[in-house]
Amino acid sequence: MEATVTTANNDKKTWGGGHEIQPLGSSYGKMMMWFFIVSDALTFSGFLGAYGFSRFKFIETWPLADEVFTHFPFMHGVSAPMYYVALMTFILIFSSVTMVLAVDAGHQLKKTKVAIYMFLTIIGGLIFVGSQAWEWKNFIKGEYGAVETHGGSLLQFVKADGTRVALADFAVKLPEQREALTRSKTTWFMEDAQSLPTYSVAEIQAGFKAHPDLLVRTETLTKDKKKTVLSRQESETRLAEAKYVVEGANLIRNEYGNKLFADFFFFITGFHGFHVFSGVIINIIIFFNVLLGTYEKRRSYEMVEKVGLYWHFVDLVWVFVFTVFYLV
Repeated sequence: MEATVTTANNDKKTWGGGHEIQPLGSSYGKMMMWFFIVSDALTFSGFLGAYGFSRFKFIETWPLADEVFTHFPFMHGVSAPMYYVALMTFILIFSSVTMVLAVDAGHQLKKTKVAIYMFLTIIGGLIFVGSQAWEWKNFIKGEYGAVETHGGSLLQFVKADGTRVALADFAVKLPEQREALTRSKTTWFMEDAQSLPTYSVAEIQAGFKAHPDLLVRTETLTKDKKKTVLSRQESETRLAEAKYVVEGANLIRNEYGNKLFADFFFFITGFHGFHVFSGVIINIIIFFNVLLGTYEKRRSYEMVEKVGLYWHFVDLVWVFVFTVFYLV
């Protein structure tokens, strides 16, 4: 069958996806994968560019990554800033290495090796996606808590030496009745209430007064890139302006600092996580096709190579996300 097409005014043959004419020596499938990768790269570039602009604009109140991502599995209460994120990154990069080995084995038509390396790539992807979900859980749950003032400023609590103090360490329980609004108890212009925080503003203020060694730390960074710690008198004055108790992070409030940080974190890492999850699903399909001998019969493992291009792209994007969110 003729693999080229012509136009009414031009008899010159153009590429129709066949094998006779191959731009850059690539097959039609690989060219289409490259087109997708380039378009997706532009999308991620826009997201990261918006993040960079917002961070530059609100640099004085932007959260410090070393204070946000401090958790490590099975090490509760131990501060391990960036350790687990670094481990996640290593696992994803290593999965890219196993994908390279799978592609190379495919070129040599070694079915068993392709299956083994594809399996290792899938395991690495699953570990990364699970790790991202675990990071999200800790980010949403929070660790110390904070309060938000009427003006939208965030107030955190520290000891005189700068050590963070959780709300649970000093808040008191007051004999007051607090009831969460439900759909049946709200009017049409009120949002369905979210779950109430563990403590009320009054309980935080009472607990702060009962602990004279505590101070308030604002979200504003000093020239030394450290949060500003107020004096005791200034702390009491600012705390009197408290309006909300913030525990963890969501799309509305963020105990770590500027609200946009949480919005970008959920959107960009979630979008990348979706790409990794999609890649894992595609890899699983390719893996079973390898086991069934589909590509062995074709005498070509090009499908492994095409999904490998996507997987390397996902890894490369994470390098930029990791640099922007966690390192810079």
